Amino acid sequence: MLVGLLLAGCHSEPTGEEQKLEMKQDVRDVAQATLQRLYAVQPSAKAAVENSVGYAVFNNFGMKIFVAGSGMGEGIAINNKTKEETFMRMAELQAGLGMGVKKFSLVWVFETQEAMDRFVNKGWEIGGQTSAAASTGSQGGALQGAMPIAPDVWLYQMTDAGLALELTAKGTKYYKDEGLN
Repeated sequence: MLVGLLLAGCHSEPTGEEQKLEMKQDVRDVAQATLQRLYAVQPSAKAAVENSVGYAVFNNFGMKIFVAGSGMGEGIAINNKTKEETFMRMAELQAGLGMGVKKFSLVWVFETQEAMDRFVNKGWEIGGQTSAAASTGSQGGALQGAMPIAPDVWLYQMTDAGLALELTAKGTKYYKDEGLN
């Protein structure tokens, strides 16, 4: 819990309009770099992202010390039809023995407007851990390397080593960043 509180306090809120614009551009730039990294390791992901209703890109940092761990991150959800951007955050808590620091990126792909609206407007919570090497025949392999998270929702997770075929987020909440929207 202490680690979670410390990490939560590390994120600053924009104090003025200029700082808000700079923070938004930073999130956009990091998201674009993350997409380029994904496309380099999984070229079919580009078609999946571009042909989807929308997508979200998050970059996350977490740490675990002995029996408690937490993480935080920020990202952006983009509706491919309207080009509307929604700036978001994530927070993670986990329990269990371990020690370490992790840095990872997530790219969410939404096949329907309903799935995207649910993620953006109601947030999303993930619990547990799953491993998968998923692809879908109906997409012609476009989502190869992505994991099915819910109906019409796919997720790519990348570490510094490349595409990860397991979801390691535990007790993770995604929500709108009220300071940037």
